[in-house]
Amino acid sequence: MKQFRFVLGIFIGALLLSLPAAAVTTEVCATCAVKSVKDAVLQASPYDTILVRGGTYLENNIIIDKPLVLLGENAPVIDGQYLAGIVEIKSDSVTLRGFVLQNVGLSYTQDFAAIHIGNSDYFVIADNVLKDVFFGIYVQKSDYGLIHQNTISSQAVEEFNSGNGIHIWHCKNITVTGNHLSRLRDGIYLEFVEESLITDNISTNNIRYGLHFMFSNHDDYYDNVFINNGAGVAVMFSKFINMKRNKFLRNWGTASFGLLLKEIYDAEIEQNLFEENTIGVNIEGTNRINYKNNRFVGNGWAVKFTGGCYANIFTGNDFLSNSFDVSYNTKMNDNLFDHNYWSSYAGYDLDKDGIGDVPYRPVKLFSYIVNRTPETIILLRSLFIDILNFSEKVSPVFTPDDLLDTSPSMKIIND
Repeated sequence: MKQFRFVLGIFIGALLLSLPAAAVTTEVCATCAVKSVKDAVLQASPYDTILVRGGTYLENNIIIDKPLVLLGENAPVIDGQYLAGIVEIKSDSVTLRGFVLQNVGLSYTQDFAAIHIGNSDYFVIADNVLKDVFFGIYVQKSDYGLIHQNTISSQAVEEFNSGNGIHIWHCKNITVTGNHLSRLRDGIYLEFVEESLITDNISTNNIRYGLHFMFSNHDDYYDNVFINNGAGVAVMFSKFINMKRNKFLRNWGTASFGLLLKEIYDAEIEQNLFEENTIGVNIEGTNRINYKNNRFVGNGWAVKFTGGCYANIFTGNDFLSNSFDVSYNTKMNDNLFDHNYWSSYAGYDLDKDGIGDVPYRPVKLFSYIVNRTPETIILLRSLFIDILNFSEKVSPVFTPDDLLDTSPSMKIIND
């Protein structure tokens, strides 16, 4: 419903602002009267359409300061020649669709982007290919925008000289959907972004994060895929977040994770898949989060608490073949685990009601030891460690004695 409202609002706004009937279409091509995209923009009247035919245009710093529709036919290439940014949008009601934008300039003092949008509402950026970018799409102080089905890539190697694929700052009611992002610093970055929808994006092989957002409240993140990034997703200093049906896959490294939560409040994390990450979910200073019907499969740590976490609820989740299901660094616990499936549960169900008759204690003593002395991880499969974990389970000394799943499921919940 929220996605429908966002998209409907964008297109109604664009329609209302484009009512003048005198709009004309200008064609741009090598044999046309107008041969430059920049010239076509300068000559156009508000609400005109510019149709750019296939070909290569060596242009940069194209400034769009009036409502326009720019359409590419047969994927015209606008090549910035690594000199600067390519398109800068400074007006409401601008559509840019069907282009290949490539070779954005690199700067340590300016945020050069293939498409830069500033103080502009009701924009549509769709069906473009952005290659060898510094920043791909950079949006600031702009509302009611749609960023749809773009492919954005670069050749980033280090953080200090690379930018983000989609960078959104101080905006609201933005829909980012169906984009493919790779080889960037962050695939998607949001800061001070409100009431927005991030859905059906694929973010892979980025240096830092597949998705990174801070100080962004009342946002929804649905059906995205984050694969083999430096780390999957970092969520910091935000509240009222919904993250559902996302996939966090193979975000693997010495300090990597599928999802990092830091100072997050009142969120819903449901039906996500965390598979083969160093840490599935790393939690710090995070309160009142509902983790429901997620799958944690083959991670080093499925869930790792690093302090200051209260009133979180884990229910209906599957923990399958993780080295550590839950890791704690304190003996105090104010979080609830109830009716989850644990593949390492060795209890029984005599009354056949599908619920284990013996509570499950998911925190192992060895995880406590590894947190303090990482080198001990080499002992993970040893008999000595099995005996150590058993003794702590019988008589907890170092791990929270009240951290129990009192109703462990005997069967996988989320097939």
